[in-house]
Amino acid sequence: MTVPDPAELPAGPLLLRPWRPGDLDDVWSAMQDPAVLVWNAASLDGSRASAEEWLARRTGPGERPFVPWAITDAVTGALLGSVALHSIDHEQGDAEIGYWTVRAARGRGVAPRAVDAAVRWGFAALPVDRVELVHAVENTASGRVAEKAGFTFEGRLRRSYRYGDGVKHDELLWARLADDDVPDLSTRS
Repeated sequence: MTVPDPAELPAGPLLLRPWRPGDLDDVWSAMQDPAVLVWNAASLDGSRASAEEWLARRTGPGERPFVPWAITDAVTGALLGSVALHSIDHEQGDAEIGYWTVRAARGRGVAPRAVDAAVRWGFAALPVDRVELVHAVENTASGRVAEKAGFTFEGRLRRSYRYGDGVKHDELLWARLADDDVPDLSTRS
């Protein structure tokens, strides 16, 4: 089963929009940040070729098994990060969410707001009724994002994922259900 293309999603001071080929310079710049590289897949290496491949999977023709958005400033259009619903299982009604933000966007509520908007869209459009957020134990900032975006902590997964540093890390598992009572972060400025 295919997934729909991402729609533009206003989220307060943010706009989640489909990726564009013209985003390459901003993506490559973001991938120079060690925090983006270490907490993402080992296939990202900071090279321009890696950035081109990453962006091509999000902009090229054909069906994608995930729904990706560029997180941008709603006024200036500046790239602030990435958010995507992936590992979408239509039969089980589950998905996972992943994201990163550029250094200048951290600590400003960008990631929780973008995650909230993408999850709300997923509950309405896919449909799924459970979205998981998983992050390395050492990535404490992602735990704060999960909590602020209305996810409930469910447990620890031992040596479950190899990150950009090449090491398999223990991860923390959070989930948000469609009927969880959570604040709508997309309307906050």
